[in-house]
Amino acid sequence: MAFEMRVLILVAAMVVWLSSAAYAEQGTATFYTPPYVPSSCNGYQNDGVLIAAASAPIFNNKAACGRSYRVTCTGATNQGVPQPCKGTSVVVKIVDLCPSPGCQATLDLSQEAFATIANPDAGKITIEYNQ
Repeated sequence: MAFEMRVLILVAAMVVWLSSAAYAEQGTATFYTPPYVPSSCNGYQNDGVLIAAASAPIFNNKAACGRSYRVTCTGATNQGVPQPCKGTSVVVKIVDLCPSPGCQATLDLSQEAFATIANPDAGKITIEYNQ
């Protein structure tokens, strides 16, 4: 009986983990270019190049600072580059706010992060992202 209970708990845990891992938000991404400092989260600290600025709802008054998101390109937003996606994902760390009203995307990726998942000539792409 104890063995069956352990198996049942293990299966339930796997289902919960898989469902949370498969869940992704939909949005858009643009990119910004260096210099990447100062940032809203860390001032003049160098956070590398796989970073992003979050739109106000995600940034949530600095609550998103330091969070990592896996971002995957899902398609084009314009006719300029009809198939911009490279079929890869990138993990970025939130270090800044993409300020309104100028923010044109859910996530404003560093140029290097954007180029990892899409052709930069696209300028703006549709994405899936999750923490």
